[in-house]
Amino acid sequence: MASAAEQLASNLNFSTFAKAEDLKKRLWFTLGALLVYRLGTYIPLPGLDPSAFAQAFQGQSGGILGLFNMFSGGAVERMAIFALGIMPYISASIIVQLMTSVVPALEQLKKEGEQGRKVINQYTRYGTVLLGAMQAYGIAVGLESGSGLVNDPGWFFRISTVISLLGGTMFLMWLGEQITSRGIGNGISLIIFAGIVAHLPTALAGTLELGRTGALSTPLILAIIVMVVAVIALIVFVERAQRRLLIQYPKRQVGNRMFQGDTSHLPLKLNTSGVIPAIFASSLLLLPATLAGFANTATMPGWATAIVSALAHGQPLYMVLYGAMIAFFAFFYTAIVFNPKDTADNLKKHGGFIPGIRPGERTAEYIDYVLTRITVIGAIYLIFVCILPEILISQTGVPFYLGGTSLLIVVSVTLDTVAQIQGHLIAQQYEGLIKKSKLRGGKRGR
Repeated sequence: MASAAEQLASNLNFSTFAKAEDLKKRLWFTLGALLVYRLGTYIPLPGLDPSAFAQAFQGQSGGILGLFNMFSGGAVERMAIFALGIMPYISASIIVQLMTSVVPALEQLKKEGEQGRKVINQYTRYGTVLLGAMQAYGIAVGLESGSGLVNDPGWFFRISTVISLLGGTMFLMWLGEQITSRGIGNGISLIIFAGIVAHLPTALAGTLELGRTGALSTPLILAIIVMVVAVIALIVFVERAQRRLLIQYPKRQVGNRMFQGDTSHLPLKLNTSGVIPAIFASSLLLLPATLAGFANTATMPGWATAIVSALAHGQPLYMVLYGAMIAFFAFFYTAIVFNPKDTADNLKKHGGFIPGIRPGERTAEYIDYVLTRITVIGAIYLIFVCILPEILISQTGVPFYLGGTSLLIVVSVTLDTVAQIQGHLIAQQYEGLIKKSKLRGGKRGR
């Protein structure tokens, strides 16, 4: 039998959306905030020669700068004030999450509820400022080392660059928090999503241009479109897939009445780690190519040149290491974000248990057993989604923005945002049903 929420969801229509005034305000606020973000990606840094930098960027677009450019919505190739994007905040969040599993004081804060989360969020902001300042200073020094990129090198340029880039990152962090609280969806994820989606039309146009010039055949272009649709369908299926563990609660007596024990489910996502393993793996693998691009290739030793060549896109060593790193980070990040022992303790505290499993330590071992096995499937899924487009890119020259990481982010954020919109519509319809029932009750009372 369908639940009340599922029945309400099945009855949603355009009239429900038309009546949802609060939802429409949230959507307009979100669109306006994303428009401000996109405008900021076109404001260049002061003291920089844009044409000279654009020419220099072309030689580095295949490295880690290309990945950052994708996440920043093209701000890196224009060296705009949002060039750092939201990546320092994401890096700081991941570092703080890792430290909560190592530092007992932070682990205790995590268990203190809302107040503890506020303190942890504040630490994340401090980490964002520190990482952003370090990266901005490194970018300023790197720009000064380039030939003709900076009009007037010196400390004034370095300080202004650090202030501009760090200010841009902090503004994006604030904007993401505003979208989360006053808009719809997760603000940080939507900012990354907007940056990737903004370049998808260019990537599609580039693919069609390759077909027009004969570089790609028509059957191959159709095969690429079919593959993209199939990969999107696979991402949707796996991201929504769950392994539900049956949780049972014993009978309880309140006064003279005996209440039947309840049952519920503990949902374990098939891909608990999300898109983090793909981002980490691609960032680490693109780092050697980026460093080699800044170095003088004529003075590089032979072994370094061989390593850089072996780690190029489409090379067998690159594919093997990419898949191995994705699998490692999938297990590593899952272990960080999900603690079976804490889950088992919470179940025991509330009287819940898994049928046939003793509460406490045995429950934690069973949850860890199940989680490990579904993480294997999740890691295989991530490797497939990320490696298949890489092979396609290396063999056909399809634009970088059609990679597996970008598809994962776009589809995941879309699913999350649509789920939140549907939740608002269900709440709106539920409130309408309550008002109708109250009116009917009032009429009967009269």
